[in-house]
This record gives sequence, C-alpha cells and structure tokens, in this order.
Amino acid sequence: MRCNHDGGTSARPLLFLDVDGPLNPYAGPRRALYRAGYRRHRLEFDVMLRRSHGAALLALPFELVWATTWEYDANISIAPRIGLPELPFVEWPETTPEYGGVYFKTACLVDYAAGRPFAWVDDEIADADREFVAEHHRGPALLHHVDPAVGMSEEDFAALTVWGSRVGPIQ
Repeated sequence: MRCNHDGGTSARPLLFLDVDGPLNPYAGPRRALYRAGYRRHRLEFDVMLRRSHGAALLALPFELVWATTWEYDANISIAPRIGLPELPFVEWPETTPEYGGVYFKTACLVDYAAGRPFAWVDDEIADADREFVAEHHRGPALLHHVDPAVGMSEEDFAALTVWGSRVGPIQ
C-alpha cells in the first residue's frame, strides 16, 4: 500500500494527528467542554475545538501531519480555528487491506512514516494496532490513545513531549 506524502520536511519525529476525538472531543458533555476552554464551531456539523491546542501542538518536538479522514479539509476547517499553519496530511487510499482487528489507518501510517520515528494520537487505537506497528515499523513509535470525551489533555501533551524529546531528531 502506498499513502501519498512528500517524505517530510524536518529531522523531527512525525506526529500523526487525528481530529475527531483528540481535537474535537465529540463524546464529551458540552457543559464540561465549555468549562475546559472548548468552543463550538458550526461547520457541516458542530465541532468543539480548543484554541490553545494549536500553540501546544506547535510547541511539541514533532513534525505535525494530519492523520484524519478530514484530509486536506483539516487545513481549511480546523487549522485556522486553533492557530495551526497548513500541515501535510495523509491521503487515505480508496481501499485498504484488512488486517484482523487493525484500524484502517494503521498500515497507511506505517507506510507514510517509512521508518521515521512517529507518534500517533487517535481515539481509535487498540492493542491490534500496537502489535501491527511493532511488527511492521522499523523505527520507534508511540501510539497514544486519547479519550474522545475529553480530547487532548495536559497529560497527553506531557507524554508526547517526553517521548518526542527522548527520541530526538533523526540523525
């Protein structure tokens, strides 16, 4: 499987970033999300976003890549609302091979990374995905599950910072 990408632009590890769940905590109670700094944005459907996530993501030691079914639309609808520049994105193939219990994104992200260290934040990550990455990816990888009722928290950003700093730039 080949996922379209440009090979990256920096020596930093990749951070594959999903929208729904990590940045748009669709399963959370609105009242609690408003108290946590989220604001509702009317797009094709309502999306809850937290402006501070943009700066927090840019401060991480990663090259950011959208890994969302929003694909390029994340640059139009999400990035400006949270203060991110236009980012590269994973273009999902029309069909993906089935790997028993492995999320459809997983093999494509391994392919896109092409051995580069990467972290991936998503609300759909499971043990089968971790096993697949361990078996098929030759570089370091962190698959970080984010609760879709909460979205990315300070603890999530701290875990990414620690891992990304340990992996460091690609030599």
